[in-house]
Amino acid sequence: MDRVRRIFFSKWFLVSLLAFLLASCSEFNKSLNTHYDVLIVGGAVYDGSNSSPKNINIGIIEDKIISMNASENSSANHVLDATGYIVTPGFIDPHTHALEELKSQNQNANVNYLTQGVTTVFVGNDGGGIPNLEATISLITKQGIGTNMGFFVGHGDVRKIIMGLENRVPTKDELKAMLDLTADQMRLGAIGLSTGLYYTPGSFAETDEVIALAKVASQYGGIYDTHMRDESSYSIGLIGSIEEVIRIAKESDISVHISHLKALGHDVWGQSGAVIQLVDNAIQQGLKITANQYPYLAGGTRFSSVLIPAWVRADSREAMFDRLKNRDLQDRIHEEMVRNLNRRGGPNTMLVTSNKSPWRGMFLNEIAEIMKLDVLDAAIEIIKEGDPSIASFMINENDLHVFATQNWTMTGSDGSEGHPRKYATYPKVFQDMVLKERLFSLEKFIYRSSGLVADTFNLCDRGYLEEGRKADIIILDLERFIPLANFKDPTLLSTGVIHAMVNGKQVITHEQFTEELPGVVINRQKINCEVNEIQ
Repeated sequence: MDRVRRIFFSKWFLVSLLAFLLASCSEFNKSLNTHYDVLIVGGAVYDGSNSSPKNINIGIIEDKIISMNASENSSANHVLDATGYIVTPGFIDPHTHALEELKSQNQNANVNYLTQGVTTVFVGNDGGGIPNLEATISLITKQGIGTNMGFFVGHGDVRKIIMGLENRVPTKDELKAMLDLTADQMRLGAIGLSTGLYYTPGSFAETDEVIALAKVASQYGGIYDTHMRDESSYSIGLIGSIEEVIRIAKESDISVHISHLKALGHDVWGQSGAVIQLVDNAIQQGLKITANQYPYLAGGTRFSSVLIPAWVRADSREAMFDRLKNRDLQDRIHEEMVRNLNRRGGPNTMLVTSNKSPWRGMFLNEIAEIMKLDVLDAAIEIIKEGDPSIASFMINENDLHVFATQNWTMTGSDGSEGHPRKYATYPKVFQDMVLKERLFSLEKFIYRSSGLVADTFNLCDRGYLEEGRKADIIILDLERFIPLANFKDPTLLSTGVIHAMVNGKQVITHEQFTEELPGVVINRQKINCEVNEIQ
């Protein structure tokens, strides 16, 4: 019997080996006989799945990856030699503020993101949305863009259209109008609903209002993306905000993504462990929760959002200044502004970053000294002059690293005016968290910049190097993948991206922008996740 078994398994092995060899030959001949538009050869290929690199060649026809095992002898219109470099999926940035650049005629190439390896950006975060959505999509499509663009329905934008900046609960009719507008924008292809519950008018919304709109996004397969109500101790606190996020996920039956997760300010430093415990427990209960994070110890926003209480900012800019001048309110406003200033670490942590501000590159305490004013009065004067963007240094490095190592955390730039994160986030994560601190591997860095983002936001045709997916591909020189932008010179382009492709077209070649604008506006409703095959 043992002899019979040995004979059987020997024959089975030979037959299986022969079948494998025949199949391999067939695939080889098929690859050899295929003519590609672009053939990438010689590089160490990381497919975006957190797996080890492979020495394979990639064949591309039009906008798709056709072969992940192409022969280096195949014919092609263009051959990219990636020897000595790594080949990865184009990175997907889930949180940017690039809309105005993409709408423009001179910055729509989004080169500052391409040189970080980013081939797809999301806009409309923090509840901002895209005002005049259909017209904006039409404009962007006509002009062309260098990266792909996904977009969110902005809760703040929807609320402002229906209710203005009023600090109250919507009427039944107003809520219905908000629900209808959310549904309309989801049908136009939005990835999901974003909120900025810290900002006006989002901060005026009760949780039930958010849940109602999130349910609509969920019906269209969307995700809920949130700048939480409080990342510090302004209102319900960091822990209270995480609990609100979990409630929204549960009651709306929606996947939740937390934007720029952080513990902001001394009051909440060290709470990262408690946040992680809450999120992990929710995930174990079946909820889908992820987060993005930038690698800087300074955040960025408008001066008024940092210092002026939300109730003072209600209704309009004119109403805000009327309240600031109201003597009956001044003691209350002053007291709250002092608390807000302390939450941010004081005037010597607030750096003006707006390019157009005469105070750019100066801290609030320095400006107050020049103005010969109290720091709060100086802040109000600065806001009157134009409410510039600021960077405030209020993040603890230990919390930053603890959040970074979670399996549900990915990279997101939150790129904003005057902050180097707009030009340098991804190489900084690589330099700081992979090379210097060794918080995670190169494979993990690539995965959390590509595959994890695609999985989270249901972009089943991007994010991985896989046959049938869109050819969004970067070729990196790791020795030169370096962030150059800093707070003194925040617009220096990063180095190290040798080649970059968007939808099969080269946008960077030999580190130079090609003037091509092959990006598309992603319509979530038109992505067929059931069928992702080569046609």
